[in-house]
Amino acid sequence: MKKQYLKPVFKNYNQKQLMLLPPSLDELIEPGYPVRIVDEVIDNVYDNSLLRQYKGGWTLSYHPRMLLKVIVYSYLCNIYSSRKMESALKENIHFM
Repeated sequence: MKKQYLKPVFKNYNQKQLMLLPPSLDELIEPGYPVRIVDEVIDNVYDNSLLRQYKGGWTLSYHPRMLLKVIVYSYLCNIYSSRKMESALKENIHFM
């Protein structure tokens, strides 16, 4: 008796397929994920004393609240190197 082999069936795979609408980063992060908690806590921190340290200036700067979120979440993820933080900001959706 001859064996019959089933033909493999794969899901469609196309890396160059365009999306109708790009996904929102907010939609891609699960509810209750630690980055959401860091975001909410720091948004509710009174930061006028921090903002007073910045003088009007020559070029655009990143908002100190955003930078604080990056640092706190990095420390939460055991990332202490600024170079590793930079890399995470480029590669990890939770940091974006």
